[in-house]
Amino acid sequence: MRPGASAPHLETPLDQIGVLARDAGEAFVNEQLRPSFATPELLEEVAVELDRRRAELVPVAQAETSLAEERLDGELTRTVRQLRAFSDLSATGLERDAIIDTADSSAAPPRPDQRRASVPIGPVAVFSASNFPFAFSVAGGDSASAWAAGCPVLLKPHPAHPHTSALTAAAVRDASRRAGAPEAWFTMVYGAAFATGQALVAADAVEAVAFTGSFAGGTALARAAAQRDRPIPAYCEMGSTNPVVVTPAAAGQRGSDIAEGLAAAITGSAGQLCTKPGLLLLVDDPAGRGLARNLRDRLTRVPRARMLYPEIRERFVVDLANTAGDPRVQTLTAYADDSADTRVGGALLEVAAAELGNQDLLFEEIFGPAAVIVWCADDRQLAATIGLLPGSLTATVHAALEDALGADLIRRLSLRAGRVIYNGYPTGVTVGHATVHGGPHPATTSPSHTSVGMTAVRRFQRPVGYQNVPDELLPAMLQDANPLQVPRRVNGVITSAAINRSE
Repeated sequence: MRPGASAPHLETPLDQIGVLARDAGEAFVNEQLRPSFATPELLEEVAVELDRRRAELVPVAQAETSLAEERLDGELTRTVRQLRAFSDLSATGLERDAIIDTADSSAAPPRPDQRRASVPIGPVAVFSASNFPFAFSVAGGDSASAWAAGCPVLLKPHPAHPHTSALTAAAVRDASRRAGAPEAWFTMVYGAAFATGQALVAADAVEAVAFTGSFAGGTALARAAAQRDRPIPAYCEMGSTNPVVVTPAAAGQRGSDIAEGLAAAITGSAGQLCTKPGLLLLVDDPAGRGLARNLRDRLTRVPRARMLYPEIRERFVVDLANTAGDPRVQTLTAYADDSADTRVGGALLEVAAAELGNQDLLFEEIFGPAAVIVWCADDRQLAATIGLLPGSLTATVHAALEDALGADLIRRLSLRAGRVIYNGYPTGVTVGHATVHGGPHPATTSPSHTSVGMTAVRRFQRPVGYQNVPDELLPAMLQDANPLQVPRRVNGVITSAAINRSE
């Protein structure tokens, strides 16, 4: 058994983490020189193995997280589909972004033959999330996109679900062997201590970091990555308040329906979603007040639910108490804490927009089933309040079709969020080519990238240009004949056709 493949209750020795990373680095270099497996097959084999072990994985995850069987089964299905989507992407070659400008002696000055493609960067350190034991964990989106980019993964599982992680890791290893991948292409690094994560980021062979979790955790890892002798990028998805703005017209026409959807989004999975709406911006008029009353009443009727593990619940209780204790804040409904009951229910607070300032502490995420209503006097104050908001993963607008305010709100919120939703709810993130799951700081450390969707592979690639390189020495995807039939942009035109240099 390799040191990084230890049982979940053991810790990988700190002095072994650099060795494991070096093994991954050597495997990566060898694969660039003498490929031994195909990336699409690796991703497909992992998907097959996870699906095959479904009956074993879901009950273990349920026991460790208190999440419902239906939710976990659906999450595992999403994870399998995500792996297959990345497999399909890798098979097409689209992720390599091949671009060719052929030589043009008539240009002024003459243009040389220039070709470029995106190449994998090397071993990626992936940190699992607590709230998604499959989709953002061992074989989740960060691992899948790193593999699709052509990179080995060093995975630090979350301590909240060690047995689920161990079973998933065993499935990945078996699938990797069948695909012919080197053993070091996937390595588990165990350890709940802060030092373990720091040692993994500091390992010389690691070329990038992917993290989903708290603002404090992501900030610490990003700082460690930046302070290395040779800094590396850290793609950290952190906390988010995900503001929802409802126009007076929408509140008047659909207030009850909007309240129903918001109640479900705030309390779904006990509010333990990075896209949970945490701020609700309303104009203080009869329609807005009616929506707020409806939402309050619905939240009081939602069954209480257990959070993932005691530490998360304790953090929720403290953060909610701190927010409710702010003299500017009024409590509309509390979650009715009972020390004998580990379950929590929905909480709704309110504050006047006039009381808020730039980067206000009330704009910080409360991870759990709670939201804060921000009351705005009019449309002008609504727009001004949006300008105070920190970066978020999502922002939502509820407006009426004839509502001229909707377009203005979408423009303003697009400056504050990675994904803008119209007349919907931010929870639920699809995996597609156009998916954006990112946003300005403090939602992420890298607002130019997404951690979900097909373009997530770009985090783990870098472009390489080839100038006047003989055809036989070029990567296959850039050769004149295009033997891989990869879609390429040739002199500005997307085509899979071969190049005839004599033309």
